Amino acid sequence: MKDQITVSINGVSRTYPQGASYLAAAKEYQKEYAYDIVLATVNGKLRELNKRMGNEDQITFLTVADPAGFSAYRRSMLLLMLKAVQLVGETEKPEKVCVHFSVSEGLYITINGVKKIKAAFLKKLKTAMKELVKRNIVIGKEPVSTDDAIELFGRAGMEDKEKLFHYRMASKVNVYSLDGYYEYFYGYMVPGTGYLKHFDLFAYDEGFVLQLPKIEKPDVVPAFEPEAKIFHIQKESMEWGEMLNITTVGDLNEHIVSGKVHNLILIQEALQEKKIAQIATMIAADPNKKLVMIAGPSSSGKTTFSHRLSIQLAACGMTPHPIPIDNYYLDRREAPRDEQGNFDFECLEALDVELFNRNMSDLLAGKEVSLPTFNFKTGQREYKGNVLKLQANDVLVIEGIHGLNDKLSYSLPREKKFKIYISALTQLNIDEHNRIPTTDGRLLRRIIRDARTRGTSASETIAMWPSVRKGEESYIFPNQEEADVMFNSALIYELAVLKIYAEPLLFEIPRSAPEYSEAKRLLKFLDYFVSIPSESIPMNSILREFVGGSCFDV
Repeated sequence: MKDQITVSINGVSRTYPQGASYLAAAKEYQKEYAYDIVLATVNGKLRELNKRMGNEDQITFLTVADPAGFSAYRRSMLLLMLKAVQLVGETEKPEKVCVHFSVSEGLYITINGVKKIKAAFLKKLKTAMKELVKRNIVIGKEPVSTDDAIELFGRAGMEDKEKLFHYRMASKVNVYSLDGYYEYFYGYMVPGTGYLKHFDLFAYDEGFVLQLPKIEKPDVVPAFEPEAKIFHIQKESMEWGEMLNITTVGDLNEHIVSGKVHNLILIQEALQEKKIAQIATMIAADPNKKLVMIAGPSSSGKTTFSHRLSIQLAACGMTPHPIPIDNYYLDRREAPRDEQGNFDFECLEALDVELFNRNMSDLLAGKEVSLPTFNFKTGQREYKGNVLKLQANDVLVIEGIHGLNDKLSYSLPREKKFKIYISALTQLNIDEHNRIPTTDGRLLRRIIRDARTRGTSASETIAMWPSVRKGEESYIFPNQEEADVMFNSALIYELAVLKIYAEPLLFEIPRSAPEYSEAKRLLKFLDYFVSIPSESIPMNSILREFVGGSCFDV
């Protein structure tokens, strides 16, 4: 029948009236899922539920417990919060709200011109948000021309969005609406406010935190547990961006096209070098510190950082000796495996912990030690004459993902250790309401580095990324607050450089590949940036570890 369409849902053929939405089908199938269905995969591509089904569509549903669905939930919560800000009073306008970075399981948010958020405001805001949830208002979406979007957001006083779209080549922009409030978001949304039931608000520092569930339990809001050290380093990086007058992608693009980018690169690199020098001075001031333990997640720039720190330690009169923890991997045949039967190189059990402790204890005792090197091609530990005996001013610079875990260095005295946590904490926002997830920057770094140094395709790197992230959640992030100091390796200009290297690799992924949707998302994200050629980047920059041309052996 002409007024009927046939689709396949989870492999089963179904018939619906022409013009029916994916939402209509999702409501029928909801009872088969533990959590709310919020998105659909249609013919291998993500789709919002309010869209109409097409004949012969191959449909599967995604809930808030799936990564894409969970991201849509968090994104939609921001739209809900911004609309509620509009409702609680004319003095708190949505365009003055700035979404910054993750704190606890939520997002840190400030309001321009407000130095301290009051409890009374948060109470009104929470009430307004709950009322919007109760009304279950449809979240609208309309493609408009880029010129119209610039005019729309210009009238609303959202200069950051005006600037963003000015440098965008796409002719259309998707504008979301909620009860008369218009907003732009990078990514998909849930169908309506009725899905946004789980959240809380907490005053914190100068702003507040919109606390949200974890993906493992998307219907439970966890306790608010801020981590002071990581918050401090993120706020410091945010203040660096404000000092440079670059807080959004539009600001960066404006800087690039005005010809000021070379100076920007030098200032940003100088800020990082100043921070590294300060850390080295702290270490040198305590002659008892003999073990500098460096840890951080994948692609945080640990290797380059350890080299640059070593140079600064030498400038302080010390003799640093870099020791990669990776050299203590068990031989491949002894390596543990995960639940899928694959080698698990992320877990502590993949290392010869006993040998590491024996070697380090002997060095601290003044003994001469023959140190191993791990051959990643053969999967075996080797000894190549690397013999070390510590002198009075010597210090060991130990780098690896388990560096902050005392289970790795259980026999070594805490007073001998100086712990450093390093991560690439992106301080740049797409605009004031759209943050850039830190993991996106690290994933792009890894895609580029692995293609250059290991011949790994972008598709392979994307496929293994969830496993890498799982290892970080288990072995790195729980220990980050143990650090004596933290260092942010993200560079405010780096995504404009990474764009040049990442795009060809991402375009290689075929449409039929499971990783295509993630590649497409990253390509759309990179489209926001005006590119920067790499010639101006110093040879000792952390970015060189990924794009090549480093003066260090990385």
